Amino acid sequence: MSRAPRFVLAATSLAALAALTACAGGGSEPGPSAPADADHITIQLDYQPRGLHAPLFVAEQQGFFADEGIVVDDILTGTSSGDTLRLVGQGQGDFGVSDLPTLVVARSQEVPVKAILATNQSSPLAMCAKADKHTLNSPKDLEGLKVGVQSSGSTYVFYKALLAANGIDPSALTELTVNPPYESYLVTDQVDTVPCYTDAEVPILQKSAGDLSILMGSEFGYDTYGTGIFTTDKMIQENPDLVQRFTNAYLKGLQYTIDNPAEAAKTLADSDPQLADKAPLYEQQLQADIDNTFTSADTEANGLGSMDDATWQKTIDLLFGQGVISTEPAVADVQDPTFVTADTDN
Repeated sequence: MSRAPRFVLAATSLAALAALTACAGGGSEPGPSAPADADHITIQLDYQPRGLHAPLFVAEQQGFFADEGIVVDDILTGTSSGDTLRLVGQGQGDFGVSDLPTLVVARSQEVPVKAILATNQSSPLAMCAKADKHTLNSPKDLEGLKVGVQSSGSTYVFYKALLAANGIDPSALTELTVNPPYESYLVTDQVDTVPCYTDAEVPILQKSAGDLSILMGSEFGYDTYGTGIFTTDKMIQENPDLVQRFTNAYLKGLQYTIDNPAEAAKTLADSDPQLADKAPLYEQQLQADIDNTFTSADTEANGLGSMDDATWQKTIDLLFGQGVISTEPAVADVQDPTFVTADTDN
């Protein structure tokens, strides 16, 4: 039997993350055995576990990685997409989970990473406020509000691009620097609004803050992919077969998750004792993605995880045009869609 991946939970800094990498974590029950000559890999998450991460754990538990000759040694939590992109880009991980617009930012800063599939076909990012205090019908409604922001990561990329795309000067809001979990600042009324993932923070906020007013970025100019899977240029160039086999296993895990969300949520919750009570939350998060982001007209035509040049070019143009990036990477620099579209027997 192959051992379950070590799952390292809730690192709070890059130093802590590096230290924790050497420590054994919990783990779900081992999946089926992989061949003795299997490839061993490490996967770096973008943050603490949420429903979106379930396909990785499902692919392990159901033996999809083992079927492809892969052993997942570690699944490591992160502190942000930006940090995860840098870690994998530096070789501290073989594959990673990241917000894809943030990958464009990293690539513009010469981090050698490429997306290999888009899990979220549209961005689940939004601005959230308590409905009994503020109504967000358009970005103009953000003016005059206190907003909690981090100065890096996917939510900040989204926040800057959303304001710029809608002609709003950041000075029209009062920006307060917050630290994760930044939704707690909204719950305690320290801020009026925060960027939020509708497939992550929203179920948490609805439980603790009541009804929310939600302003979807995708409806106001933030027309991008959401979270996806990436690896390094070096991995793609030197071991494309491993990238293909990883993609095959992941996409099987994603399809299984869509078909069996309650079971997938439990698989994720069972991966570490600290997550044992989170299955209902993970199922809510997954359902938000199943209903809104995992599939699209493109996935109907080309399969789960598919990506197209036009969407990537729009993302690059948006980020460059709004000053989020100062140099424009080419579409071929930020993505390699061939592993999703490859003709395989899977």
